[in-house]
Amino acid sequence: MPEIGLLPFARVALDCAAAILPRYRSRFSKHQFTQPQLLAVLCLMRSEDWTFRETEVRLREHRELRAVLQLTAVPDYTTLYRFLRRLDDSTIDGVLGESVRRFKAQRRSRRRRARAAIDGTGLSLNATSSFFIRRIEQHSRGMTRWSHWLKYLIAGDLDDQIILAQRTRQAPWCDCRALPGLADAAARVTPIGLLLADAEFDTEANHQHIRQRLGARSIIPAKRGRSSRVGIRGQMRRHFPRRIYAQRAKVETIFSIIKRKLSARAPGRSLSTQTRQALLLGLTFNFYRLRHLCVPRGCQQSHSKSEI
Repeated sequence: MPEIGLLPFARVALDCAAAILPRYRSRFSKHQFTQPQLLAVLCLMRSEDWTFRETEVRLREHRELRAVLQLTAVPDYTTLYRFLRRLDDSTIDGVLGESVRRFKAQRRSRRRRARAAIDGTGLSLNATSSFFIRRIEQHSRGMTRWSHWLKYLIAGDLDDQIILAQRTRQAPWCDCRALPGLADAAARVTPIGLLLADAEFDTEANHQHIRQRLGARSIIPAKRGRSSRVGIRGQMRRHFPRRIYAQRAKVETIFSIIKRKLSARAPGRSLSTQTRQALLLGLTFNFYRLRHLCVPRGCQQSHSKSEI
């Protein structure tokens, strides 16, 4: 029974959403479903990689799940879609920050300043197998149909393995300029003491922003070129701390868990819908991590045995 872990996940998602979102969008709302309930349902949809119609069917089938979400009725799939369209990035960022604060309170981390890493990955926009995409690319003489994808950037906590901040945009694109905004968003959630990034984000301005604005240590491998011989980039070339930089691989673990346990897709017919689906996927990952801290140890063991 793979859905045995849905109840703790739904409870955590509803509690975090209720701490940030108001119950209703306006006083003229129908007051049938609250905003925290709808957001929790959307995160539940992303955790199981359901479609909107499948989510409606699943909620009708599971009485205990409706009881945890405090639903007196099942929302229609069009209601979920319209709520997804109304979501903005600031709302998702607020709930993401609340999940980080609850996670660190549960872990009772002694580290005052977090060690973070920034990296990106690509998300699929549809459910087409990558094998057939490669076949089409081989026979198209270089003229591929899939010229764009969704780039998903995160700032991840290396010790707690949780997402501190996230951004999305259409790729291919140079993500170097996205580092300052992503680092500032992560610093608003928790103080940053060390920030790692790969060579894609290597600029002197990024080093200066991290060290002067955030007061954190920056480690980014310097690319080749004359400009990398002076300043902080020159220090990176002459004395690069490889042992500390090796910890950056932990952010790849976050991407691996997201794509293996949750989903590797950000479906949608428009870029705005795809962006919200990707941001909800990162929020769902934090709920997935927070769920394991809220479930008793005996329940976790029985859950893992049932999945095996």
